[in-house]
Amino acid sequence: MVKPQQRPARGGTPGEPPSLAGLAYRAIQDRLVRLDIRPGAPINEEELCLSLGMGRTPVREALKRLEHERLVVAYPRRGTFATEINVTDLRHISEVRELLEPAAAASAARHATPADRTAFQALAGEVATAAGPGDRPGQLMTLDTQVHRAIYAATGNPYLEDTLIRYGNLATRIWCLFLDRLEDMAAHVGEHRALLEALISGDASQAARIARQHVTEFDRAIRAVI
Repeated sequence: MVKPQQRPARGGTPGEPPSLAGLAYRAIQDRLVRLDIRPGAPINEEELCLSLGMGRTPVREALKRLEHERLVVAYPRRGTFATEINVTDLRHISEVRELLEPAAAASAARHATPADRTAFQALAGEVATAAGPGDRPGQLMTLDTQVHRAIYAATGNPYLEDTLIRYGNLATRIWCLFLDRLEDMAAHVGEHRALLEALISGDASQAARIARQHVTEFDRAIRAVI
């Protein structure tokens, strides 16, 4: 998979490696988003520390950040749990994404660096072959996430990027919940090819239009299997 251009972490300097808390955050976030940690499951800090090879401090810092993102919830005297997925939240999540995803796509088309456009080109090549028999739903989901993250980063706006990552994670959790029931996922991911081409050419209005349509189609596909 092609990795989008790496930018320094918030408050860091170019080339500065992520902190242990940052590494723990990304690893635990991935498990929560992909439902490797099932919705409603208790979060066992000791098991996380052992599996990540880290102490309690970075893991606890990561969990606090994930609680703010509504991926975990902490209850006094009960502990911390993976947030349940309420499909009725889909309407609210889609409403936010229908507003912000087109804005991000348009911004990325205008502000993408040469390195960003090179990453878009490589991702477009991957999307073009995503319908192959070897691409399982999980692989397609990974590619979809990479495309979205590359677009968010290319906006150059850290606040917009952070907000869209948060809502993108919530949408992906819903997607994973119905992964085995969704049809033609390759076509859904394939929609990104035209979007990436618009970004490469710097066509902001076309990029915004395709991004809005993609979110609308995602919402429709989920509703069809609920």
